[in-house]
Amino acid sequence: MITARAEGDETPLNMMARERGSSTVLRILLGSQLRRLREKHGITLEAAGHSIRASHSKISRMELGRVGFRARDVRDLLTLYGVIDDTERQSLLSLVDQANRPGWWHNYDDILPNWFEAYIGLEEAATRIRCYEVQFVPGLLQTADYTRAVVRLGHPEGIEDEIQRRVDLRMARQKLLYRAGAPHLWAVVDEAALRRPLGGRDVMRGQLQHLIKLIAMPNVTLQIMPFSAGGHAAAGGPFSILRFSERDLPDIVYLEQLTSAIYLDKRDDLDRYQAVMERLCLDAIPVSETRQTLTTLLDQL
Repeated sequence: MITARAEGDETPLNMMARERGSSTVLRILLGSQLRRLREKHGITLEAAGHSIRASHSKISRMELGRVGFRARDVRDLLTLYGVIDDTERQSLLSLVDQANRPGWWHNYDDILPNWFEAYIGLEEAATRIRCYEVQFVPGLLQTADYTRAVVRLGHPEGIEDEIQRRVDLRMARQKLLYRAGAPHLWAVVDEAALRRPLGGRDVMRGQLQHLIKLIAMPNVTLQIMPFSAGGHAAAGGPFSILRFSERDLPDIVYLEQLTSAIYLDKRDDLDRYQAVMERLCLDAIPVSETRQTLTTLLDQL
C-alpha cells in the first residue's frame, strides 16, 4: 500500500519517480495498486469499466500500465473500491500527472515505435539488465558508427536525417550507464556478433575497442559465447531480463521481433528465462577472460 505523506514528504512511488524518472514504471505501479484494490473488494473488470464509462478491456490496460490515466477515472475507481480517506486518495491521485508525464524519449516519437517505447521506459527504471544477443552487440554497448550500420540494415531506404535520429536515440539511451545509481548491465554476446565486421573493418575495430573500455566499468559485465560451445540453452534467440528495485514490480522478459515485441512477467516464464540466462553464463567464456578474448578478436581483424 502507498503510505500517506505529510507536507514536504514523499511517498515511495514519488521518490522512485524523482530518482528514476520513468513514467512507464509509474503507470505499471499505479495500475497494480488499482488492480489490488479492485480484487480486494471482489469487483469485476466489467463493473469497474462501467463505473468510468469504459470497457473492461480499458480497465485491464490501465491495470497493466499500458495506457495513460485520467484523474476523473482514478477518482471514480477509488470511490468504487471504497477508498474514502482523503490522504490515501490524494496519495494515489498525485501520481496521475507523473504517470502521464512524457519521458525524454518522446522527443523521438517520429521514429520510435509504440512497442519499443515501453521498453525504453522500463530500461530507464531497471536496476539490473541481463541480455543475450546473437547477431549484434547490445544496443547499450554500441558505438555510434556501429549503431549507424545496424540502423541502415533495418532501414536501407532511410534518409540521412532519419538514420541520424535513430543513432541519436540509441546514444541517448546509453546515458543511463553513466548516471548516478546506474543499472548493472550483464550481457552475454555470441562470438558471431563480434566477428561479423558490421560497417566494415574500421567500424568493428572501434566497436571492440569500445567494449574493452566499457568492461572496466563496475556496472558493465560482458561474457562471450564461443563457437566451441556448440548448441546452447538460448536456441530461441536474443532476449533481455529487467529487474527493478520496486517491490511491486516483477522482473520482465523482453523479446523483440521484427515489427513488435513481447513482454513476459508471469512467474513460470520468468523462471524459465532466468534458468536459461544462468546456463548461458555458465557456458560462456568466464568474465575474467573477456578482456583477453576481445583483444584476440581485435588482433584478428
